[in-house]
Amino acid sequence: MWWVFALASAVFAAITAILAKIGVTGINSNLATAIRTTVILVFAWGIVLFQGTAAQIKFLPNRTVIFLILSGIATGLSWLFYFRALQLGPASRVAPIDKLSLVFTIFLAWIFLQEKISFQIIVGAVLMLLGTFLITFAK
Repeated sequence: MWWVFALASAVFAAITAILAKIGVTGINSNLATAIRTTVILVFAWGIVLFQGTAAQIKFLPNRTVIFLILSGIATGLSWLFYFRALQLGPASRVAPIDKLSLVFTIFLAWIFLQEKISFQIIVGAVLMLLGTFLITFAK
């Protein structure tokens, strides 16, 4: 079932790239990111409040809060750089480079989470890397 959510995430990420490319035209990329983030903030809290899970926040361990804050900072930086890249380059070339996050995630998960990396995963990551270069530097 996890793969259904991952696939939905990929579809919405693709839609996001196209909508963001259109939306970032003619405005400061940081302002565009701030608007997008505000929408996400309202949307996410709306879901939490609708589900009635907001009260759980007071029971979160400090470690969890620290890592979620760090993740939020990383996400914010990712979005700022992504929107600037979309503003400067074509979405069809920016998105594949952004998706290199998969290759970086595999490497970081191996280093920090001690996740196993099989030969197939290595080959897949190398193919993604090669595909990204082919798409990015295509004439």
